[in-house]
Amino acid sequence: MKITMAHGSGGSSSKELMSEIFGKHFSNDVLDKMEDAAVLKMTDGEIAMSTDSFVVTPVEFRGGDIGKLCVCGTVNDILMMGAEPKYLTCGFILEEGLDTDVLDRVVASMAAQAREAGVKIVAGDTKVVEGSGGLMINTTGIGIIPEGRDVSAANCKPGDKVIVSGTLGDHHACILSARMEIENEIKSDCGCLKDITDALFGEGIEVHTMRDVTRGGMGTILNEIADSAGCKIVVEESAVPVSEAVKGFSGMLGLDPLYMGNEGKMIAIVPGDQADKALELMRGTEHGKDAAIIAEVTEPEQAGGSAVHIKTPLGATRVLDVLYGEGLPRIC
Repeated sequence: MKITMAHGSGGSSSKELMSEIFGKHFSNDVLDKMEDAAVLKMTDGEIAMSTDSFVVTPVEFRGGDIGKLCVCGTVNDILMMGAEPKYLTCGFILEEGLDTDVLDRVVASMAAQAREAGVKIVAGDTKVVEGSGGLMINTTGIGIIPEGRDVSAANCKPGDKVIVSGTLGDHHACILSARMEIENEIKSDCGCLKDITDALFGEGIEVHTMRDVTRGGMGTILNEIADSAGCKIVVEESAVPVSEAVKGFSGMLGLDPLYMGNEGKMIAIVPGDQADKALELMRGTEHGKDAAIIAEVTEPEQAGGSAVHIKTPLGATRVLDVLYGEGLPRIC
């Protein structure tokens, strides 16, 4: 069956779509009431809320799909604030001609990833538009920040160490390979980082800052953190993990893994005396097994000066600036 404009009419075709695909996969005690808004039980204290829209091309790729991506992307944003993700909403833009078998696989993937992340998809919306069979999804997430947690880009300070959870550039290389029809074994790193955050907080690591390394790459993310905290970050280039497959791919196309996008990697900035323990904990998780300490936070040399530097294997030091120009579009 193909999506038609009737599926967005609010009539019987819409009801059929809701029950046979969305209701089938997302069923839970909140959503099943089918009210105009979800009524959610929350605890006292702070919450974290994030929203994102996903337009990746192709919608299915090696290692994931737009459904897995939209859940992981929003859940990871909440996790990076030290919050425990609880609920998601999702809005679907379906283009006429979309194959419902593809939609069913995407929704099933979303449901499986939501279960793994421990979140409920409690509300949503669907619109059908003219087009050529495309699919776009918006997700919004809410999480609860446990008392005593304070995670912010502004919190990192001199003496802290920067840990990256694994190899850089995998998702970017996977998506670009698919578009260019280049045959290789590179898989997207698309994944939920809750196992890493649970491990760090569960063992009492004093996490100052966390960020997931997505569009713009690690180079851009580190500059944003350094600007927020008013500090300098010095990266050891030889310590930055990149797989041999991505090294070869990026070298062939003239890409820099430091600016390539990821969808299942994060950086954690922790006190220097806790860095080794934090690294051990991260390496003990599925999504952090290739983690490495790659940088140190120092005092800025001067106000307004370059905030991030990288030491090359030859002993030279250069500025690691933000990404300029256009990165790979429609990567997420």
